[in-house]
Amino acid sequence: MIRKAMGAAAGLLLAVQLTPNAAMADSVKPIYQGITEELFQTYVVGMGLEELGYEVEEPTVAQMQASFVAVANGDASYYPALWWPLHKTFWEQQGGDDAWQRAGTLVRNSLQGYLIDKATADAHGITSLDQLQDPEIAALFDIDGNGMADLYGCETGWGCERVIEHQLDAYELRDTVQHRQGGYFAIIPDAVERINNGQSTLYYTWTPLWLSGVLRPGHEVIWLTVPFTSLPDGRTEEDSTTVEGLGNLGFAVNTQHVIANTDWLEANPVARKWFELLEIPIGDINAQNMLVNEGEKSDDDVRQHARDWIAANQAQWDSWIAEAGTAQ
Repeated sequence: MIRKAMGAAAGLLLAVQLTPNAAMADSVKPIYQGITEELFQTYVVGMGLEELGYEVEEPTVAQMQASFVAVANGDASYYPALWWPLHKTFWEQQGGDDAWQRAGTLVRNSLQGYLIDKATADAHGITSLDQLQDPEIAALFDIDGNGMADLYGCETGWGCERVIEHQLDAYELRDTVQHRQGGYFAIIPDAVERINNGQSTLYYTWTPLWLSGVLRPGHEVIWLTVPFTSLPDGRTEEDSTTVEGLGNLGFAVNTQHVIANTDWLEANPVARKWFELLEIPIGDINAQNMLVNEGEKSDDDVRQHARDWIAANQAQWDSWIAEAGTAQ
C-alpha cells in the first residue's frame, strides 16, 4: 500500500530547512499527504512534467499543513490538491500569492457535506442536519451510549474540521452531536460496516472519493441539507453552498488546484502553463478511487492508473503537452 509511514512528516519538518535556493532546483519535488486517494493526481501532474523534460522525484509525504509550508517556502515544488475556498485561510497564513500560487483548476465541483443512511432517513423523515437538535432524533445515531449522535467527521488539519466545529455551534448541535475524529480512512470503514448492517449512521464526506461509490447517495445514503449557510472566518458571498438537486449542503462547492511556489513558477513557465492546462474530470477520479477501494492500491497500481488515464485521453494530453512546451 502506497501510504507511507507518517513518520515521514517529521522528516519534512527538517526538509523545510533546506537550501534557500530550493525553488530554483533542477528537479521537481512533489509533495502530498500520503493518502492513496490523492496519489493519482500527483502522478498525473508529474508524468506531464516528465514529458516536458523535467526530472520528477518520488513524492514526499507530509501532513497537509506541513505540505503547504514546504511549498510556500520553496522546499517542495508542487502539491496537487489544494481545495478552494476551503483552504483559503491556510493560504493567507502562509503568505498568499507572494509565496505560493494556485495554477489552473485541476478538478471542478468537489462537494462536501453530511450524510445518513437512507433507511433511517425514510423511517423518521430526516432531511436536514438541524433536526438533530431533537435529542430523540440524535439518539438514533448514538454509538457509545451517551445519548448523543456520533458524527464520523473530518481529520484534524484538513480544514473541513474547522467548518464542522463552527457549524455544531451555528446549528445549535453541541448538546446533541459529538464530532468523532481520527484518521479518516481509519474510522470511515466502521461507518460503512454499520450502514451495511442496517444501523443508523451519520458521517461527513467529500467528492471525489470512492466512498460515494460504496455508499451511494440516493440509494444507501442521503445528503443532509442545512437550515442556512454558516462558515468560519466570515466567508459568505464567495461561497455557494447550494447544489442543484441537493439543496444547501453547508459546504462551499470547491475547486481543486495544483499549488506551487511563486518563485519556482516564475522560473519555470513551462511548468506553470502545464498546471494551467491540465484538468481531470471528477468522474474519472471517482472511478480511479473505486479501483483503489477494490484493492489496486500499491504504488505500481496507482502509477498504472495514471498511465491508463493518459492513454484514454491521449489526444487532449498531447495537445496540452505541445502548448505547455511553447511557454516562455
